[in-house]
Amino acid sequence: MKQFFKFMFASFVGTILTFIFIFLLFAGMIASLVTMSGDEEVKVKEHSILHIEWNAEIKDRTSDNPFEGFDFTTMQSKKPIGLYDILKNIDKAANDSRIDGIFMDMETIPAGIATSEEIRNKLKEFKESGKFIVSYANGYDQKAYYLASVADEIYLNAEGLILFKGLHAQLMFFKDMLKKLDIDMQIVRGPDNKYKSAVEPFMLDHISEANRKQTQELLNSIWGKIITSISDSRGIGVDELMAIADKLELTTAQKAVDYNIVDAAIYRDEVISKLKEKTGRKEDEKLHYVAFNKYTKAKVKDDKGLKRNKIAIVFAEGAIVQGKGDEQNIGSVVIAKAISEARKDEMVKAIVFRVNSPGGDALASEVIRREVELAGNDKPIIVSMGNLAASGGYWISTNANYIFAQPTTITGSIGVFGIIPNLEGLFKNKLGINIDDVMTNENSDFLDVMKPLSPFQHAKLDELVTKIYTDFTELVARTRNLDIAYVDSIAKGRVWSGVDAKDLGLVDDFGGIEDAIAYAAEKADLGDNYRISTYPKRKEFLEQLMDELTGQASQKIVKHELGEYYTYYQKMQTLKNMKGVQARMPFFMEVN
Repeated sequence: MKQFFKFMFASFVGTILTFIFIFLLFAGMIASLVTMSGDEEVKVKEHSILHIEWNAEIKDRTSDNPFEGFDFTTMQSKKPIGLYDILKNIDKAANDSRIDGIFMDMETIPAGIATSEEIRNKLKEFKESGKFIVSYANGYDQKAYYLASVADEIYLNAEGLILFKGLHAQLMFFKDMLKKLDIDMQIVRGPDNKYKSAVEPFMLDHISEANRKQTQELLNSIWGKIITSISDSRGIGVDELMAIADKLELTTAQKAVDYNIVDAAIYRDEVISKLKEKTGRKEDEKLHYVAFNKYTKAKVKDDKGLKRNKIAIVFAEGAIVQGKGDEQNIGSVVIAKAISEARKDEMVKAIVFRVNSPGGDALASEVIRREVELAGNDKPIIVSMGNLAASGGYWISTNANYIFAQPTTITGSIGVFGIIPNLEGLFKNKLGINIDDVMTNENSDFLDVMKPLSPFQHAKLDELVTKIYTDFTELVARTRNLDIAYVDSIAKGRVWSGVDAKDLGLVDDFGGIEDAIAYAAEKADLGDNYRISTYPKRKEFLEQLMDELTGQASQKIVKHELGEYYTYYQKMQTLKNMKGVQARMPFFMEVN
């Protein structure tokens, strides 16, 4: 019997080792295929057109996950590229003699308004090269048309329409749902933080007057920037554009032509003919397209050589959480370490801190802010705000030497709150579960989610939140050289557009990530004698593979199944994972 178990155990171990070997071999083969399909140099022919399609969410940084966008049916990589690489590609195309122009083939752009604005500004620079930009779509949504309006020629399908209607903010409220579940959300806001509307979904069933006011002014500011840009590009008066939006006039392609919103309502084959004319191709010849995501691998003559000096870009995108975080969240440990590494690297002469965050955990924000402060003592550190840099996102930006934002960036939201759910009713009345406890001290049950806060405990939580709010406003006053009373008057949790934030002294200038890099180079006296190094450092391949096979893969499945409703799933996940004192903007808001 002993021999039987001995051989059985040996056989079991051998089987496990065989499976591990096969798994690693398979992973290596797939990785090799992905690498070969994604890293081979792209050859660009003379008189080519850079073909832009926006098929995946645009983040600030290109993912280096080898499986991101990989099509296993064709064994080809269709990896989406991040904003920074998008800007570099457009810049490269402007100086590439083989590229005659850009064809934007789109109906939407899966990006925030500030990101869209940053791309639009780069396309305006591209036009200075004398090369053309042509845009075509079967139908444009509002953000897509905003981007397309920079093109020299805009075409629309003869049966298409443009969804041009102004901005709409939709907020979700959970009060009635929580009431049905017998869940009591115990909420504490800082003193007079009436604009800190992130807590409103749990305590109200409709928007408050304060929140309505700030949301209305925010939308007006952002829409004003959009409408002015379109007016400048198309030569249409702002008042006329407002009237077109009010009356939903662009429901037919012909009306879009009549109002000069587009240049013609034609079919795709007619657009292709026009592109052939522009590139000197005959009607029976094919166009030379270069896919935008592949153009990253195209080589262009570069006489700069490898530079010793570096400017570090630290990317911080997502909600701020304690710990390591993940692809969706800014982990305080990871980002603080990244800033520290850049600070201690002697070849890094300046740091650009790219912040794209609605905020999050207050303590995690402070951990990151401290590293920004230390870095600023050693070398220039410049913040580049993306779509959002609000609440905790603004907190971590305060100690920068200079702050850039887009006019359409959402920032401010200087305020804090605490939420402690009381689940006693849910367990007792809905599930029939009674809870009892034993304590060593009077308040051993402080922050227990299975019972209500006592008046004393509620007062203590209020004291904590008030202190953090005071710390926040004092921090802003100190780092921005503002009077504390003034900061309090523009704080109270209120969100601002980049336009208003600049007027209020919360940001220094308008600009994108490239403007921040140029400013950092100037402050470090580098001229053009530098190269870019990005942080945080990427995960090893096997770690990425395990993420793909576990949490990341399941997340993608949920996203695929839910489609446009995935955003609501994300909000519920955010609610579920929220803990501690929070510095967040009113994140339950969709702007369309």
